[in-house]
Amino acid sequence: MKLLFATNNIHKVKEIRHALNRRITLVTLHDIGFEGDIPETGKTIKDNAVQKASFIHNHYRINCFADDTGLEIDALNGEPGVFSARYAGESCNFEDNIRKVLSAMRNQHNRKARFRTVIALILNDKLLTFEGVVEGMILYKKRGDSGFGYDPIFQPEGLNKTFAEISLEEKNKISHRATAIRKLSDFLAISC
Repeated sequence: MKLLFATNNIHKVKEIRHALNRRITLVTLHDIGFEGDIPETGKTIKDNAVQKASFIHNHYRINCFADDTGLEIDALNGEPGVFSARYAGESCNFEDNIRKVLSAMRNQHNRKARFRTVIALILNDKLLTFEGVVEGMILYKKRGDSGFGYDPIFQPEGLNKTFAEISLEEKNKISHRATAIRKLSDFLAISC
């Protein structure tokens, strides 16, 4: 079965290709010749995931899914949340976002945070969503060279390492995205 993943993020494609059921052929936006931006104007992580999947489905009439992920920090009232990718501004990068979080957290003792991923699947014109959450904490400084985004400052519960200090195989056992993908994969295994 072919399923399009509506993202331009090569890091996410790599993670999901590694985690997805081998019976699913993952198609990318590049494979269908799409090079534009997909709208992300939702007020929640779920809204954004649905908006992205719907945009591609409406334009290409293809079975697809999209995800949106946010880092929710308790001491920052859930920020950056839905704005995680552009927390430091529209043209920011991962480093800019990390610097902004670490600056905002400088005097905070409550370091509790979570990553939340929502996947919106449109399969045969039906919409379903799957969610994955991993609890953890924000560190005081970066550690590790793997992963992407906020991985170097996020330490999941039960580990003494950040997401940037563990292998992709380890991350795909416990991460928010891996949990949501497992739910998606389990659904596809019994539905297809």
